Amino acid sequence: MSRRILKIFIFVLGLVGMGVCSIPVFAEDTPAMMAEGNKAPAGMDDEMMAKMKEYGTPNENHKVLEYFIGSWMHTVKWWMSPDAPPEVSSGSTEVKSILGGRFIEQTAIGTSMGQPFEGRGIIGYDNVKKEYNSIWIDSMATGMMTATATYDAATKTMTEKGTASCPINGEIFFRNEIKIVDDNTYTYEMYTNDKSGKGFKMMEITYKRQ
Repeated sequence: MSRRILKIFIFVLGLVGMGVCSIPVFAEDTPAMMAEGNKAPAGMDDEMMAKMKEYGTPNENHKVLEYFIGSWMHTVKWWMSPDAPPEVSSGSTEVKSILGGRFIEQTAIGTSMGQPFEGRGIIGYDNVKKEYNSIWIDSMATGMMTATATYDAATKTMTEKGTASCPINGEIFFRNEIKIVDDNTYTYEMYTNDKSGKGFKMMEITYKRQ
């Protein structure tokens, strides 16, 4: 490689590096730049800046998630099929607010099918899509459960719809109902279809605040 080509190559790498390094700096400085009274950065007009601020600011929809923050004991019932007896287990769940109240993170510890179980979930509200989004991973699977949800304030019920991997049936579709019963109790119910396509309740979890 000639020296001239080598110099050009190094110059291009430098530009790429500067671009990559600028991303976290911009992300870190964005809240300050969007604060009231600050001017929009180069390439962003006031309207764009206002939209960015609205998109990144928690609102009343995020307040709904604050209910779940804390320590819980949970009891799980789940059915492999509509006619099968449920497996019953119990455990503990910790929920905390993360990223400035934009999301909550759930960590569950317990047992499943006689084995130690650990699960992690994140729920947030997307200000652009106007919907709740969630993701769930656990020690019994290598796939991720993903869902979108709406919240009915009148019934204090969040209804999720999503997909998950199943080692028996491949991809499955599910519907979840998360219902706030009182200040210290909420329930989670998961519905899916059996092999014939008929819907049934696959899981039921009752949470009690500690």
